[in-house]
Amino acid sequence: MKPAVQRVAAAIAEHGLPREVIELAVHARTSQEAADALGVAVGQIVKSLVFTVNGQPLMVAASGANRVDERRLAEVAGGRIRRADPELVKQATGYTIGGVPPIGLQSELTVYVDRDLLGYELVYAAAGLPECVFPISPAELVRATRGQVVDIKEAGRDPKGGPA
Repeated sequence: MKPAVQRVAAAIAEHGLPREVIELAVHARTSQEAADALGVAVGQIVKSLVFTVNGQPLMVAASGANRVDERRLAEVAGGRIRRADPELVKQATGYTIGGVPPIGLQSELTVYVDRDLLGYELVYAAAGLPECVFPISPAELVRATRGQVVDIKEAGRDPKGGPA
């Protein structure tokens, strides 16, 4: 097991989660690729996205079916929002884009959890590499990340990713 995946597995254990890392047969760099590989709805994929608010990194755990409404995120976070560049993502999380998990991060980040994830029994998050994921219930995700549940998706999208 590669070091990035080992860190996620250790975080899963530290949080007392009854979960294990799943290695996919493909590199799932998109939510749709991960959903297809797992045989689940794209909305069940957790996208761990890093933004900055007034220059400080934060994370959004978004449903794979949704785009983050950056204006809404700015309201919730209380400042100017920008997408983090790959270097900042790596610095803040310890992981490269495509494999960023919502737990086991290099630094403590404020986390906002997309309310649409709560509509599923299980969701799947990256586990350090594009080909590795782990299942987690939405309640476990909120607890483990100490996340704040928010309505963060762009208007005009339904939980399955199509037009509303």
